Amino acid sequence: MKSFLKLLSISILFVSLLVLPLQAAGTIKIGVVLPITGPVATFGLSCTNGIKLAVEEINARGGVLGSKIELVIEDDQYKPEEAANATRKLIERDKVVALIGEATSSITLVVAPIAQQSKVVLLTPTATSPKVTQVGDYIFRTCFIDDFQGEVMANFIYKNLKKKTAAIFTAVTSDYSRGLASAFKQKFISLGGKIVAEESYSEGDSDFRAQLTKIKAAKPDFVYLPGYYSDIGPILLQARELGITVPFGGGDGWDSPILVQTAGKTAEGCFFTNHYSPESKDPVVRTFVNNYSKKYGSTPESFGALGYDSLKLLADAIKRAGSTESAKIRDALAATKGFKGVSGTITFDSNRNPIKSAAIIEIKEGKQVYKATVQP
Repeated sequence: MKSFLKLLSISILFVSLLVLPLQAAGTIKIGVVLPITGPVATFGLSCTNGIKLAVEEINARGGVLGSKIELVIEDDQYKPEEAANATRKLIERDKVVALIGEATSSITLVVAPIAQQSKVVLLTPTATSPKVTQVGDYIFRTCFIDDFQGEVMANFIYKNLKKKTAAIFTAVTSDYSRGLASAFKQKFISLGGKIVAEESYSEGDSDFRAQLTKIKAAKPDFVYLPGYYSDIGPILLQARELGITVPFGGGDGWDSPILVQTAGKTAEGCFFTNHYSPESKDPVVRTFVNNYSKKYGSTPESFGALGYDSLKLLADAIKRAGSTESAKIRDALAATKGFKGVSGTITFDSNRNPIKSAAIIEIKEGKQVYKATVQP
């Protein structure tokens, strides 16, 4: 009997030694839900490229907790139903340990409740609406919030450009656009500025002349246009055709090469708030820009940088948690302090929003030109 038990113990130990390397060689699945096709596809493509680059770098160094990271990527096409279905699939069928997504505030507000209910961490790279992290304690973001960048632009326009009157042109169908407009308005008025016109449009509209004619009649010094690049280009073209010559400005939704391709010279002299500038001399930024450009043949937009930072943040949290359990990942991510990312040094506040700086970008001679960095 003793011989049998001894033999059994040896057999169990042997099997364990065989199994352990197999477990270590497994993968940690992270789900990605982004608009890789559709009207804001450059957001999703840039984010995905940044995420993939980060995974390659991490896996080349041995992965996390002895395992390689495996991405499971879903294209939601910027459609709420597609995004919801993709999120459920990633959680229920693919059994991902965490999610990165979505790129826009409106769609993130569709998928965040699903992740929260399932108790799976959702880290959005670029959804800036304050409502996003209010969904629950499993929801985080890598980007700053609308309130911050709306206030940054109001300060810049009033104090740096000395503009005292402004018009606001908002996409009423977008949580992102409405949030930025509200923050800009409150701050601009508090500084002593005057809002002389407020107009709105719906995403995907093609004719903006009626609203722009009213804006022109109000004679503002500046027009705040918080929206996505797919609408901004046509709006700028029609504004200049109507003789509106004052500068326009917006948020990070302007950040796409398609904007200048669409708007051409009509975008000249416009400004927008952004998460980073590829012109930065910071060694972390320079390394990222060089590696991204080498791999993809283009300069990374802020969405690429935020996608990259998001994956690195998750990997760092999993490593510090020493586990892929959802609650432990959540707790480790919430405890993040002084994480050095491409888009800035990140420390999460009590609402799981990062405390970080913003960049002001000017469109000059068809290029994005760094103007200033604004601290929180």
